[in-house]
Amino acid sequence: MPKVGQKVVLVTGSCGLIGSEVSLFFSQLGFKVVGIDSNLRAVFFGPEGDTTWVLSRLREEIPDYRHSTLDIRNREALLPFVKEVKPDLIVHTAAQPSHDRAAAIPFLDFETNALGTLHLLEAARQYCPECPFIHMSTNKVYGDRPNAILLEEFKSRWDYADPAYENGIPESLSIDQSKHSLFGASKVAADVMVQEYGRYFDLPTCCLRGGCLTGPNHSGVELHGFLSYLIKCNMEGREYKVYGYKGKQVRDNIHSHDVACFMYEFSKNPRVAEVYNLGGGKQNSCSILEAFEIVQRHTNRSMKWQYVDENRSGDHICYYSDLRKMKAHYPSWGITKTLDTIFEEIVTGWMERLAKQASG
Repeated sequence: MPKVGQKVVLVTGSCGLIGSEVSLFFSQLGFKVVGIDSNLRAVFFGPEGDTTWVLSRLREEIPDYRHSTLDIRNREALLPFVKEVKPDLIVHTAAQPSHDRAAAIPFLDFETNALGTLHLLEAARQYCPECPFIHMSTNKVYGDRPNAILLEEFKSRWDYADPAYENGIPESLSIDQSKHSLFGASKVAADVMVQEYGRYFDLPTCCLRGGCLTGPNHSGVELHGFLSYLIKCNMEGREYKVYGYKGKQVRDNIHSHDVACFMYEFSKNPRVAEVYNLGGGKQNSCSILEAFEIVQRHTNRSMKWQYVDENRSGDHICYYSDLRKMKAHYPSWGITKTLDTIFEEIVTGWMERLAKQASG
């Protein structure tokens, strides 16, 4: 039970990268943390996606952590659980997160991403309507529309040639009439529903359309977790596959700590039905080729890689977030983890985890 006067944060997907960061972050602020995670990541990605080790960490580092293996697809169980918990804040990070995997598991993808979100929204409307609802969306809601922007090719990357996008992709870009992948489509459904519950029922909701969310606690796999998986391949001597665009496709990378910091700022001064493009911005962007150079500098290991001359369907050629709206609404927030720091922390994190695996 929470202490008298202690606020309660309900975190779905609490054993994922962002969910675990949020759980630890808000615990340090004095919140009672209630986590929901059924370890579906192990179903999505197999043993490499298993997050049991994260749950052990949460239980070690958060003394009063309360965990539930409840599946957010289960409406009959989820609604009474939220009613009993009575959270002061909901951070919804649970999802099927892979662009490519969704095509093989369309029902599981949609039920997790769209229907699970609807269940949680309705629980919030019924039992804690004043509670800020923060939804972890994705930049894939824009589909392949960013690929229509005029681009310029450089030695190691693509970049926007249209000055209107000098600062990156703004929230005003349309999410309609584009190719998303089934994952992107299920996340669009969730994103729009979070907005609608905000506008229709006047609930304090927001969608955070994440770029490449990363950090040392990511269980990176080939189908999800760009930097984490790339660095793991380098350190284990695995071959990394580059799919199309000459390896010059660009992503902006944001540390999970900076994601949690923004969520805290929103929770203190929530708005209704807002959307934000949450990424590292231009300053934390890199192409795959540039990522190879950076990781090799940190590990002194050559990158083994193979080029596949076929891009992932609906994938972005160049994407980095325009952070100006976020900074205008929450001026005390900003990026604190540089791209180089992110690489350094992920390398260190994998070194520790691989050493543990080797020792038994």
